[in-house]
Amino acid sequence: MSIAPELVLTGGLVHTPSGSIHADVAVREGKIIGIGSYPDAARRIDCTGLDVLPGVIDSQVHFREPGLEHKEDLESGSRAAVLGGITAVFEMPNTNPNTDTADRVLDKLSRAHHRMFCDHAFYVGATADNAENLAELERIPGTAGVKIFMGASTGSLLVAEDDALARVLASGRRRVAIHAEDEPRMNDRKGERVEGDPSSHPVWRDDESAMLATRRIVRLAREARRPIHVLHITTPAELEFLSHHRDVATCEVTPQHLTLAAEEAYPRLGTYAQMNPPIRSGAHRDGLWHWLNQGVPDVLGSDHAPHTIEEKSKTYPNSPSGMPGVQTLLPLMLDHVAHGRMTLERLIDMTSAGVQRVFGLVGKGRIAAGYDADFTVVDRKGTFTVAEDWLESRCGWSPFTGMELKGRVVGTIIRGESAMWEGQLANQAQGQPLRFAGAL
Repeated sequence: MSIAPELVLTGGLVHTPSGSIHADVAVREGKIIGIGSYPDAARRIDCTGLDVLPGVIDSQVHFREPGLEHKEDLESGSRAAVLGGITAVFEMPNTNPNTDTADRVLDKLSRAHHRMFCDHAFYVGATADNAENLAELERIPGTAGVKIFMGASTGSLLVAEDDALARVLASGRRRVAIHAEDEPRMNDRKGERVEGDPSSHPVWRDDESAMLATRRIVRLAREARRPIHVLHITTPAELEFLSHHRDVATCEVTPQHLTLAAEEAYPRLGTYAQMNPPIRSGAHRDGLWHWLNQGVPDVLGSDHAPHTIEEKSKTYPNSPSGMPGVQTLLPLMLDHVAHGRMTLERLIDMTSAGVQRVFGLVGKGRIAAGYDADFTVVDRKGTFTVAEDWLESRCGWSPFTGMELKGRVVGTIIRGESAMWEGQLANQAQGQPLRFAGAL
């Protein structure tokens, strides 16, 4: 006996694991109950002429709460996310205080309740002090896993030495996310920074700083028999290296590193182009695209890391590294699809099924019966210009302001409820913690 749907998305091109088909998608109690023809439903959403994608997941954001809410908070960051078509995010631990204990994870989950518009999970930050507790901490429901900063962090979240890294990797079983820059090399190269010249940022934090750390963490992960996930890769050499270590390592690239090039970005944007790891040359960017189309990067993450205009206006190197990106991740990548740099199928894999596969997400990542009814609805033929009044992040700026993009986000549906449709947010935040196979 068939169950009547409560909601049907009708008329769209639906992107399923079996391929793209014109079909209805039926939803009941927040779950997909079927794909086919469903003429009767309590609610219908007309998606004629639109693409219905699996809900897009951004597996690397910094929403700055607690302690840094003048830049962003969980509510404002999640509003930006759903306006950009993002249905779920993994949020990073370098807040104030750091998210490095059970109480601090639970505090973030409590803060998110009825305030975050998208579904969410929170990383636990690894430290030398909590290494032996990480096996327990990574199993807290609502945690995305453990995050290691090998460089580019301060205080207790910096884990730079091999013995401390080995202790972290020995505690737990879930995949560990890695910021791979070599702290000793960067300390030795601080003299390469030129005051007032942010284009010296990638000279200081050079290719070898990234490659050294990536080699080290792969070796340590292999010794520990622990899967890792290397974040925001910026050099083609790293992707080539990681292509030979896929049994132990997955990896991420960002829209920023696939879109911006140093030769243009630093003269135009100055410190607003400053992030870690850095925006590098056009040759680096082209090399990332080569390896992306060889299938090496597993996921796309925005590394949304907002700072205020006042902070970013400081003279380099006193200016902070980081830029917003959660709201522009999908529009930028749809534009790359429109210009033939990647297929839509590859984009879907890197933002939904790939995230589910890498991290063991439960009930997310594909349009299939029994999965959560998470959909990102887009108009691939539509165009729009990134404008300041569209941006929802508290920081109020984007390195992509003024860009005209082909591909427009129309709607964000999470567990069968419209979190956003045609630029209008839902009246209430209904985001829920994500579930992971390793933390049930």
